[in-house]
Amino acid sequence: MPKWNPYRRLLDHEHTKFWRHEVKEVSEPNLMKEIFPYDQIPLIDFDHKFLAPSPAEEIFITDTTFRDGQQARPPYTVEQIVTLFDFLHRLGGEKGVIRQSEFFLYTKKDREAVERCLERGYRYPEITGWIRAKAEDMKLVKEMGLRETGILTSVSDYHIFLKLKKTRRQVLEDYLAIVKAALELGIVPRCHFEDITRADIFGFVIPFAQELMKLREESGINIKIRLCDTLGLGVTYPGAALPRSVPKLVRAMIDEAGVPGELLEWHGHNDFYKALINATTAWLYGCAAINGTLLGFGERTGNTPIEALIIEYIALRGEAHGIDTTVITDIAEYFERELNHHIPPNQPFVGSEFNATKAGIHIDGLLKNEEIYNPFNTAKILRRPVSIIITDKSGTAGIAYWINTHFGLSGERAVDKRHPGVSKIYKWIIKQYEDGRITSISHEEMMRLCRKYLPELFVSEFDRLKKKAYDLAASIVEELVEKDEIRSMDPAQIEPVLKQVLEENPFIQFIYVVDIEGRKITRNITHPEDRGKYAHSGLGDDFSDRAWFIGPLKDGRVHVTDFYTSRITGALCITVSAPIRNQYEEIVGVLGVDIRFEDLAKMEENGEI
Repeated sequence: MPKWNPYRRLLDHEHTKFWRHEVKEVSEPNLMKEIFPYDQIPLIDFDHKFLAPSPAEEIFITDTTFRDGQQARPPYTVEQIVTLFDFLHRLGGEKGVIRQSEFFLYTKKDREAVERCLERGYRYPEITGWIRAKAEDMKLVKEMGLRETGILTSVSDYHIFLKLKKTRRQVLEDYLAIVKAALELGIVPRCHFEDITRADIFGFVIPFAQELMKLREESGINIKIRLCDTLGLGVTYPGAALPRSVPKLVRAMIDEAGVPGELLEWHGHNDFYKALINATTAWLYGCAAINGTLLGFGERTGNTPIEALIIEYIALRGEAHGIDTTVITDIAEYFERELNHHIPPNQPFVGSEFNATKAGIHIDGLLKNEEIYNPFNTAKILRRPVSIIITDKSGTAGIAYWINTHFGLSGERAVDKRHPGVSKIYKWIIKQYEDGRITSISHEEMMRLCRKYLPELFVSEFDRLKKKAYDLAASIVEELVEKDEIRSMDPAQIEPVLKQVLEENPFIQFIYVVDIEGRKITRNITHPEDRGKYAHSGLGDDFSDRAWFIGPLKDGRVHVTDFYTSRITGALCITVSAPIRNQYEEIVGVLGVDIRFEDLAKMEENGEI
């Protein structure tokens, strides 16, 4: 029976049982080699049918920074996850433009991160899980108290036949079983249609989606579908054919499978440089949610960058809906400063030179009116003043402008073009070009020149490194005291572990364990060049009067001393200590680590930590 569509003011066609799509069993996988010839670039074919955009009533963003994003970089610590989660909350605003964030649930650290983020009490982004299509995984979702979870449900024959080694009917039954298990627990299932851009749309995808919609109607619980362009094969070209056409994929799910657009989500990869355009096209054709990651981290070439989706959202909607775009700059600075991730200088919105110009004639125009070469007010919207690239054509005015914008100096704090340091930098630059240089002066070179000729700009550098030293040392100690070898209080088990930690962290000067009486039970674990200096320190030495020993015994926490000059090596150091507990969680000793600050600072400067 056709249903009235109040938005289009027409009757919508409803498929009868004679028109419904059913799973088409095949004796061999349909790998579509005619458009995916493995020894050639995948082909893009056209059916010459054109669709008009028809966006959902509401569009929004979802996040997978802590799931797919973590598969492309060293895992985040719990503290880093909480900080990034705070950024996502601020960026998306109270209205929830960034609606959800998904998490792994498998390890103790994963679950601790979820708990810590739940404690924030934010309405948005809502925390959801990600699991395999296995009953034991669903228990994790229930135990964490999450309302929704993603479920991996691969839909292409590449996965069904070649990876899972099953038939279409078998995997369909498996997928429906795990969805029913979620519904019985009152959990909203979000089925991730993996590799949909290589799937048999009418022979498997749509019949599967229709079965899900039946379960939704029976249970009264929404079932969501994530369209996963796993290899970034989607295209936006008018008239392109399925399964690669993003518009036709979205419309097939809505018009053929009967999935409401508000229950659809797009998850794309950037293998063919199309992540952002595919995502925004999915929005235009009726998909309500777009899934992305901060800075586009993700498997292989990455996912759709959330910061790009934020800008595109505002451009499409015409208003910010509570988005705080300046948080994009906070996120970029955090990745570079705290996570040691080098962002390419020309990366849009977050790169150090994304709104910079280097041509002399452009710089001249920029200094007269920045709107000539800046697409929008980057100072207001991203807290990123327009910048310039220094060459021999920049002059002292250009150098002063670069310094003031990069260091956020204005008013009385601004550096004048007649500053002696600016003159010295300009003289150095001119000499470079007189000697035959043809390339521009890099950001790193300018920073080195500023350190040399305007050292007063870097008075806070010590404080930043000091905090980094504290945080890094504390994380090392926290992890160490949880090891069974350390908890044993057996020197024979402890010392090999301490030696390994010392080798992995050259900035550690000395590492040791004392018992509950404060007496040292381990031999001198230090670098070969320092062993002679520690000759007087031996087993049984009494450290019971030291602050680093007393502190952990008093409150059971990690303690970090202030900076001091080592009486043994003469180096500037800090000591980090933590209580060691036995199987009954009783404190039985203290582990101490002396950190050589100068070595840590050098490694940080070289990008080694």
